[in-house]
Amino acid sequence: MNDEVSGAVPDVPEDRAAEPGEETAAEAAEAAEAAAGPAGPAPLGLVRTPTGHARVDAHLERLADADHLTADGHVEVYEDVHRGLREALTALDAPSLPGPYENRS
Repeated sequence: MNDEVSGAVPDVPEDRAAEPGEETAAEAAEAAEAAAGPAGPAPLGLVRTPTGHARVDAHLERLADADHLTADGHVEVYEDVHRGLREALTALDAPSLPGPYENRS
């Protein structure tokens, strides 16, 4: 058997400079990644089941606003919803006000 490789293989140094207009594979991959850029905001498509409490449902619907924002904008929406839900829970603990005819002396 013959160990000699048949056919001529051109000697091309690996560190040769690319000719003008020619990209290396790494440059092409980097350019493709830069062109793609970061993915924009996309809705998650979560289904929100109504709770039956109008105030709570309104705050939960506000979460849908985060679907159209970048991640930086999510914090404001989440804090707003959290504040509203805490207020709704606090209102459950508040004593009910007496009616106009319940406070007789």
